[in-house]
Amino acid sequence: MPELPEMENYRKLLSQHIINVPITGVTVNREKTINLAADEFAKTLLGARVVFVERRAKHILFHLHDGRRLLLHLMLGGLLFYGTEEERPERTTQVELAFGDHILYFMGLRLGYLHLLSVKESEAAMGKLGPELLDRRMNAERFAGLLKGRRGSLKSLLVNQHVMAGIGNCYADEIAFDAGLLPTALVQNLPPEAVTRLYGSICKVLTEATQIGGYMEMPFMTGDTVTGTYNDHCKVYDREGEPCLRGGGTIVKTELSGRKVFYCPDCQHAE
Repeated sequence: MPELPEMENYRKLLSQHIINVPITGVTVNREKTINLAADEFAKTLLGARVVFVERRAKHILFHLHDGRRLLLHLMLGGLLFYGTEEERPERTTQVELAFGDHILYFMGLRLGYLHLLSVKESEAAMGKLGPELLDRRMNAERFAGLLKGRRGSLKSLLVNQHVMAGIGNCYADEIAFDAGLLPTALVQNLPPEAVTRLYGSICKVLTEATQIGGYMEMPFMTGDTVTGTYNDHCKVYDREGEPCLRGGGTIVKTELSGRKVFYCPDCQHAE
């Protein structure tokens, strides 16, 4: 599932290409992906302009010129591609938005969605999300406050969107590795030094992953050589049985609360 770095990468690319360009065509191939009747959805969007693209956690909000917003959550397997009809990806699309001779293709949205909402509705949808960890107002002290009184495993905490927004399976494991902490480490037992180290690893991993395009499986558009390049930089995620890049250990895969977990038992510890 796309996480903060993937969605932030998409946000940057979308902002470069669709701002203030009128929507000239709307195609809905799967009505369950949207929250209105297809005819109403298309009629409302035709002629609309996106004036701002915002990322919140794992979501993207397209702010329209009339105040309404399109809320996108790609969920598991969702992808975006921006190109001409000739560049159409060889995949089934659920929704297509045309911006002149270029089309924004929404693919893999079997679980994901693209909803047209009012400001009030979009704010309600985002209201239960935790804070953004890369926000300039966040710091080590405030991060420690988020953990205060929390119990349970580190992995479960990192992926809890009500506590902190944007981290999923991949980056939770990468962050734990960078911090030298086991994903199973109990949050309530972490000393202050480990909490500070964890916050530093969160900022480092999420920033680096965003800069190199996250781990998406296909480019955003023809000629895009950035999107997805973090896939080759993962230290533990999906590397079961491979040697640890930090020492002589071997990456292990296990399961925690129904989620797969990757870690190095030699160099990651409980605190």
